[in-house]
Amino acid sequence: MTKNIFLMLLHSVSDVVRDSDSGGSAILTATATNSNSGDDDLDPNRKTLLEFKRAVQEEQKTGDKRIEEINNKLDSIKKQIDEERAQLDDFRSKLKQVNEEKDIEYPKFVELRESLMKAKNQMKSLDDKVGPVAAKLRKERSDMHNLQKALEQIERDIQTKKLSKDEERKLVARSKEIATKLHTLKMIHKKEDHYRTISAQYDQLKDQVKRIFKLKEEYGTKIGKLKESLDNLINLREGLYEERRQVIHTVREAAAKLEMIETQLNAIAFKKSRMQAAEYRHKKQKEMGERRAARQEAIQERAKRDKEYQERRDALKEVALKKMTTGKKLTFDEMKLIFGDAGSD
Repeated sequence: MTKNIFLMLLHSVSDVVRDSDSGGSAILTATATNSNSGDDDLDPNRKTLLEFKRAVQEEQKTGDKRIEEINNKLDSIKKQIDEERAQLDDFRSKLKQVNEEKDIEYPKFVELRESLMKAKNQMKSLDDKVGPVAAKLRKERSDMHNLQKALEQIERDIQTKKLSKDEERKLVARSKEIATKLHTLKMIHKKEDHYRTISAQYDQLKDQVKRIFKLKEEYGTKIGKLKESLDNLINLREGLYEERRQVIHTVREAAAKLEMIETQLNAIAFKKSRMQAAEYRHKKQKEMGERRAARQEAIQERAKRDKEYQERRDALKEVALKKMTTGKKLTFDEMKLIFGDAGSD
């Protein structure tokens, strides 16, 4: 709508300027038309221009306000992008440290897990060799001290006491039985202790590996969310940049329109001033003609009065001369008429 009005006014301004340069008769005709209106606001071109100017100024004001809003929003988004990029760099740095820690600890964890499986298999293999005795021996673990003391006592008895061959044979057999139990228990306990030690280390390292992978997951999730947020912010920023370019273009167009409107208003004002000047000159010329006519009429009237006065004076003088020639007595005024003229001659 505003573009159509603007194009219409572009055509009208050329007519205004052409009329302002067309000279006498066109100016006088326009002056007469304009003087009948008596008010500039009744000039349809000027009125339309002023209304259009107000609309364009409002459009420009709205555009400037929107540009300011976009700039403020861009500053806020830029600050948020910088903050989230800093967070992203921090999380990436932490994730790198976690990955480095994983590269160190995870091979240890795998190796320890294999060692744990190996120790477990060794225990199972020993249990298979010992058979049902293993369970019984495990129950006797707390009594290993007593078994050791019993073995030592048997060995002392064999060395110090006078024993029959049958008693000695029984003590030796008992000694071998207890020594075998102790040896087997020591092997079982050694394997169990080894397994427990590795199992404790494994559990500790397993917790550490779990912590590492949990941190990897947490940092990965945070990095993913931040990247998504940054993508949205960057898209929003680009959208605002594009909107700002469009609004700036609109504001510049509005400025160009206002400049053209001012040109047209100046042309109308110039035309009006030319018309007013022509009207003033016409009025002055008319007044001067009227004054010349009045002066001419006054001169003619005065000449007429002088002539009538002279005719009356001549008539009275002639009467006075006739009285004088007949010897009649003259009045003072009649003497003035006769002798006053003579003195003036």
